[in-house]
Amino acid sequence: MAEHCGVAAVIIGRNEGERLVACLASLAGQAAPIVYVDSGSTDGSTDVARARGAEVVTLDTALPFTAARARNAGAEHLAAHEELPEFIQFTDGDCVLDAGWIDTALAAFRSDPDLAVVCGRRREMQPGASLYNRMIDLEWDTPVGDARSCGGDALMRWRAFREAGGFDPTVIAGEEPELCVRLRQAGWRIRRLDAEMTRHDAAITRFGQWWRRAQRAGYAYALGAARHGAPPERHYVPELRRALGWGLALPLAVLLGVLISPWAWLGLALYPAQILRLAARDADLPRAALLVVTKFAEASGALRYAFDRASGRAARIIEYK
Repeated sequence: MAEHCGVAAVIIGRNEGERLVACLASLAGQAAPIVYVDSGSTDGSTDVARARGAEVVTLDTALPFTAARARNAGAEHLAAHEELPEFIQFTDGDCVLDAGWIDTALAAFRSDPDLAVVCGRRREMQPGASLYNRMIDLEWDTPVGDARSCGGDALMRWRAFREAGGFDPTVIAGEEPELCVRLRQAGWRIRRLDAEMTRHDAAITRFGQWWRRAQRAGYAYALGAARHGAPPERHYVPELRRALGWGLALPLAVLLGVLISPWAWLGLALYPAQILRLAARDADLPRAALLVVTKFAEASGALRYAFDRASGRAARIIEYK
């Protein structure tokens, strides 16, 4: 497979082990140079990447790690090259790139000069391994066509990325949608193609992992709404309202109501009613139940953001694996 002229790649990771090996192998011949940005690995990931021809950037461990910071570091490394790329394929070290993805994405870019970002279908490698993996696989299945945002795997036009100022390193979660807001405000477009892009290994088998991942989502909702929640964007405002409504406002209302009348406990019946409503819509009772429980984790993540902001405490990444 011939390397695509003008397409570079930035991989970010930490202790990905064999997943990084597979990621690097999938990018070989599809992009050059390949930059691997390491966030404090202790499993020899940097040596593995160098041995497979990647250029390695190691982040300073004295500063908090974020995906945004890592991706920016990779882009800055590319900017030091004599020949700048036209496109950057961003991907996470626990993902494998589809063999035909770059060709498909480049065709979309050639047909529309206003495109800044092109993404495709990200799938879970083992959706049947746990309910959590299956939930994530369904989460990745977003509508095809013009989109408001992308995820961590995407092919981006270098010029658009640089003009927008790259990722915001202070955003510890939801950094890709936040960048896409600024890209769209600058007149660029984002598109999701009906094409296979990457296979991802979430490796979530425990409820605690899922809870922390949902907390991170809630943090992202609160941060995103604070940054871009004003009309007409309303970035993450609906998601934040649902999280706070089900995960905080309703239980507080019930507890306060009980002080007046024991009948207020009936308000908790709204939770099984919501589970049944979601199950009827999706024909999946376990998934519906987990979706409702997840709102409590998201609400706690949003409260964590509010505390960090009020106290002036530096945000720290919420890791789930």
